[in-house]
Amino acid sequence: MDEKKLSVEVVHARAGQVTRRTVELPAGSTVLEAIEASEILSLLPGGLFDSAQLGIFSRRVRADDLVQDGDRIEIYRPLLVDPMEARRRRAN
Repeated sequence: MDEKKLSVEVVHARAGQVTRRTVELPAGSTVLEAIEASEILSLLPGGLFDSAQLGIFSRRVRADDLVQDGDRIEIYRPLLVDPMEARRRRAN
């Protein structure tokens, strides 16, 4: 019997560049397994990311959450400026 495969997209944005990779995974795979399969970690500084900075379609998820077919996993980068401070600067 064939094992069901899931197709998910893993996305990471850097200044001026977006990397998207689509990977095929067995059913029951986690967010972390999808990120590892995408090989996007090799593009990140030191190959590291903050596991608290992950989402699927802009909804926060944990690295051990299961993925569904068609999910878009997003690896968020740290903010350079606090959003409140950025608004204050624009207002002045």
